Amino acid sequence: MSTQDLEPRRDLTLTHATSLVVGIIIGTGIFLKSATVAQAVGTPGLVLAAWVAAGLVAMLGALCFAELGALLPHAGGEYVYLSRAYGEIPGFLFACNAFVLGGAAVAAYGAAVAIFVSDIHPLGPDWLSRDVHLLGIDYRLSFGARQLLAVAVIAVFAAINCAGVMLGGRVQALLTAAKVVAILAVAAGVLLFSRTGSALNLAAPAGSSNGGLAGFGAALFSVLWAYSGWQFLPMAASEVHEPQRNLPRAIVGGTLLVLALYLIVNTAYLYALPFWEVASANSTAYPEAPSVATRAVQTFLGGRAAPIAALIFLISTIGSMNGVILSAARVPYAAARDGLFFERFGRLSPVTRVPVTSLVSLSLWGALLALSGTFDQLTNMAVMSYALFWIPVALAVPVLRRKLPDTPRPYRVPGYPWVPLAFAVVMAWIVVSALRSAPRESLATVVLILLGLPLYPLFRRRRVQQQVAALSPTPAPRA
Repeated sequence: MSTQDLEPRRDLTLTHATSLVVGIIIGTGIFLKSATVAQAVGTPGLVLAAWVAAGLVAMLGALCFAELGALLPHAGGEYVYLSRAYGEIPGFLFACNAFVLGGAAVAAYGAAVAIFVSDIHPLGPDWLSRDVHLLGIDYRLSFGARQLLAVAVIAVFAAINCAGVMLGGRVQALLTAAKVVAILAVAAGVLLFSRTGSALNLAAPAGSSNGGLAGFGAALFSVLWAYSGWQFLPMAASEVHEPQRNLPRAIVGGTLLVLALYLIVNTAYLYALPFWEVASANSTAYPEAPSVATRAVQTFLGGRAAPIAALIFLISTIGSMNGVILSAARVPYAAARDGLFFERFGRLSPVTRVPVTSLVSLSLWGALLALSGTFDQLTNMAVMSYALFWIPVALAVPVLRRKLPDTPRPYRVPGYPWVPLAFAVVMAWIVVSALRSAPRESLATVVLILLGLPLYPLFRRRRVQQQVAALSPTPAPRA
């Protein structure tokens, strides 16, 4: 059997699938993004409101993906939905984007690992650095202990996933269980034993400004990074056992669990810390400050907080990194199997049945991006790309109901058609808010997505040539 004839193994159980959803969503955002939300909205009440609103938006998207995933349980996720609903070009652009900005997500987790380790021990100045201006954004290309650590962690989890989807799924389940237990322990410790905890901290500080509608939109944009992750499971749908049943359960159930955990943890932060300490925690505005989670843990563990908190954050971060590497690599693999990406990306290992070329290439790209940009720059670009593609994906639910009316739908979006329409409208608002609050990163993301257009005719021409060659009669051997 040739490598082109191999099919993935459906080794991911419901437990593995739910662990992927929860484990990818709960990554770095819950420990880092509360600071940028506080800066945008200005009051504790609006911080919690932003997390609730973003959670509800995430649920709308999760419901849409649950129907689409059960309808088309193939590798590629959004690539498949866009291609079936609108044609090859949108699907191809998503496949290119999934590779380019999937690497940005991997790099963001690598950068977060360095942030959390530096909470324990300063990693020192960079050994080499150089400023680069690209697509209207100033990047600092650096190499030092932080970047070396980020690259090393990416390499480890790339190797784990190259060893097989079953191993990747088991590692994901273990890391997800550990992070959920640890997060609940942190929240309980802060709420029960914090020395500075007070209900007064939840009141709006004197002279505060709420940032208005634009500020709330910027906060939602920031929080969406913390809630993004449910969209990754359908990318690996071809390796999920009984996907018509398990995909909707994992996507919806996992997202609901995360929403509850996030509300508990953010309430704990705001209860334990004066608002100014939340707003001045680690972010682009305060790059050298401890993370908001570290500050909260310090209120009941004192000097012992940094190493304990950093360990929890590291477990959470590497769990998300593992899930993204496992899932995102399946998109270029799916496109390559359709002849719309580089041929080698569509080959499975004959031993492990995973797309090794796609896995390694995505990880190498993520490692390269880990040498540039800040955490918030990388996540802003990733979230902008998510929001841009989620608009047509949400609308693919009614489009495919019309195009494929007789195809069995094991799961249907409740509240149809208002749920997909509401999700698309909110995403459009998020895109507009992002263009206003982070214009350079947002425009750069749009440019990166459109850069795939010139490549589409090349891949399509190659695929047509292959199809013609396959249909041509083989010349008879000479006598």
